[in-house]
Parts: sequence; C-alpha cells; structure tokens
Amino acid sequence: MAVTMNDVARAAGVSLKTVSNVLNDYEFIRPATKQRVQDAIAELGYEANLTARSLRSGKTRMLGLVLSDLSAPYYAELASRLMKAAAQRGYRVLVEQSDAVADVELNALQGPFRQLTDGLLFTPLIIDAEAIAARLGKKPLVMLGEHILDPRFDLVTMKNEEAAAALTAHLLAAGRRRVAVIGARPEESTGSPGLRLNGYRKALEQAGVPFDPALIAPCEWRRDNGAAAVAALLDRGVKFDAVFGLNDVLALGAMHELLIRGVRVPDEVAVAGFDDIDEARFASPSLTTVSPGMEEIAERSIALLLDRIEGQETNSQGVHVEAGFQLKIRESAP
Repeated sequence: MAVTMNDVARAAGVSLKTVSNVLNDYEFIRPATKQRVQDAIAELGYEANLTARSLRSGKTRMLGLVLSDLSAPYYAELASRLMKAAAQRGYRVLVEQSDAVADVELNALQGPFRQLTDGLLFTPLIIDAEAIAARLGKKPLVMLGEHILDPRFDLVTMKNEEAAAALTAHLLAAGRRRVAVIGARPEESTGSPGLRLNGYRKALEQAGVPFDPALIAPCEWRRDNGAAAVAALLDRGVKFDAVFGLNDVLALGAMHELLIRGVRVPDEVAVAGFDDIDEARFASPSLTTVSPGMEEIAERSIALLLDRIEGQETNSQGVHVEAGFQLKIRESAP
C-alpha cells in the first residue's frame, strides 16, 4: 500500500498541514519539526505526488534551461552552477540542448518542456526576438548571453566588450603589437564574437596600434578550429606575437598548434582566451584568460527568474544585468 501524507504526519507527530509545508519548502518551520518530518519521510519511503501538487499550486518548482551545446565546457560549467543556485532556492532544473536548431528553440517556448517548468533560462542562437515574443506566454523567461538584446526581455550577461578590451590592453602593455584574433566574425558587431572584437579594436585604438585585418581569423568556436586557424596564419606567413582566442577552447587549440610547430609560448607568442573554464588553469603553460563572472551570472539569473515567478520583480520592462569580470594572468601571457 502506498505511503500517504497522513502516514507521515502520524509518524512525525505533526499535522497534515505541517507535512505539506515541509514538502513545499515553507520557510517559517522550526528546524526540529522539519527534521522530524524529513526523518519520517525517509523512514516510510514516502514519495510526493508532484503532478497533484503542481495542479493544486499551479507550480512545478522546476526551471527550464535551454543551451546550444552541453559539450562546450563553458555551457557545461554554467549549467552546473545554475543547477546549484536553483537547488539552494528549492527548485530543480530541466535541461534541453538545442544544437542551434530553430525548431528545438521554438519548441522550448511552447511545447511540453515549457509546460513542465515555471520559468525558462534561454540561450537562443537561431530564432529572433519577434519569434520569442510571439510564443512567450505568461511564464517568465530570462535570456542568457548576447544573441538577442531586446528591452522586452530580462537578460543576464557578461561585459564582453570591456573584458576583451582589458585583455587586449594587457597583451599590448606586455609589448605585443601583432595580436591575432581567433574566432572573430568581422561582419558582426553584436553577439559574443562581435562584442569581443569591438573590445579588441578599441584597445588597439587607445594604444595607437593600427588594426590589421590579416590578423583576424574567423572560425567556429571549437578547439580544432583554434588549431587550424593558427596553422593557417603560420602557413600564410602572417607575423604575430600574440593570439587572443575569443573563448578558451579556441585559445587552447591555438596553443597546442603553436607548441607542436615549435613556437615557444609565451616567449615567441603569447596566448590568451576568454571564459576561464577549469581546463585553463591546468593547461601547460596555464592559460591567461578572462573570468567573466560565471558564478554571478548563475546566481543573478536564477534570482531574477524566481523573483518573476514569485511576483517580487514587477518591472514591466526587461531587467538587464551585466556580471563583473576579472583578468586571470597566467603563464601563457604574463
């Protein structure tokens, strides 16, 4: 026979309402009482009927997270931090990988995935603001990243342009004058590639160093592309004394190619990245990079989404948040 809430209440010596409050993470419960109920739940093996609870409350206490590629280290680390931040507030996170496919992004806004969750953390790469607005519905949504900058939507992001300018300025201050950029898209002025390239160009201008298009190597943001881009620069005879990978995996791929080509890092060519993924600290040499405030991004995006869900954030316009950043100066570009 299935264990009921009444069984738990009798075992713990509390009311049915108290058991319900514990299951719903009601904050004003004495710790000793909460512990008795939790012990009774564990001893009896009680399993809450989440479907019934959500029908009564209108809440699932589940959040949706849509990211393009969980194999990318930055996204994997961000997802982990988001889950921990949500758990601290009594929520769980369902994750959907979009693979940058428009239909998957659209379905996340209207399909069963959306129905199972109280709010959505969303990193769209393909669909535009109008497509999102048309399907948004009443459940809150917080954008992550820079693909869509629209005042209608809540957004938590990083200081891409300022951080890229600061890292470029560091390379220039160390005497580097030919800084190659791996992963830029010269036709873009928004999104992460465009904003980081803007920051690079501003730092060059401030230092009086001319911009050279030959130093820009467009490519997708994967490790093998970082290696291939540097190989192409070397094979074309392009002179450079530093490499700025617009994310860490590009920089790590570039550094690997330089080392197998016999180019000394950082003596001949300095290498820097962006994101401060865990691997950056353990590379050899360790990678100089930008720490873009991933912990702050996770904490503030969860807080903003839950404030919307719980009615504490009432601003009808989108709230835009930019996390702070730090330069992590390591062996590859001291």
